[in-house]
Amino acid sequence: MKKKIVLVLAFVSFIGLAFAATPPELLKGYEAQSSKASSTRGEQFFNAKHGKEWSCASCHENPPNHDTKHIVTGKVIKPLSPNVNAERFVDQAKVEKWFKRNCNDVLARECTAQEKADVLSWLMTVK
Repeated sequence: MKKKIVLVLAFVSFIGLAFAATPPELLKGYEAQSSKASSTRGEQFFNAKHGKEWSCASCHENPPNHDTKHIVTGKVIKPLSPNVNAERFVDQAKVEKWFKRNCNDVLARECTAQEKADVLSWLMTVK
C-alpha cells in the first residue's frame, strides 16, 4: 500500500512539473509559434483599445507592477509583471487560461502567439 501511495504522489508531482514554466521558457514557446517578440509592440498592444474599447491596461494599469482592480467586478488583481510578482507566468495552463479569457474580453477573440510573445516580452521588462 505504501508503495502505491509513493507512486501516485510521484506521478502527481511529475504532472505538476509538466506545466511548470518560467517566463523566458513561455516566451521561447510563443516565439517558436510566431517570430521574435518585440517588447515595443507588446507595450503598444497592452495600452491599445480593442474590441469592447478596453485595453489590457484598463484592468492591469500601466505599469502593471502593483495591485489593481478589475474595472467591472472590482476584484483585486495582483501585479502582472513577473519581476514584481514571482507567481506570474510560471504555470503554462494558468497562463493560457488567462490569456484566453482576457484576450476574449479585450479583443473579442483569442490572442495570437505573436501577441502573447510581444506582451510577455514587454512584461518581463517592467520593474
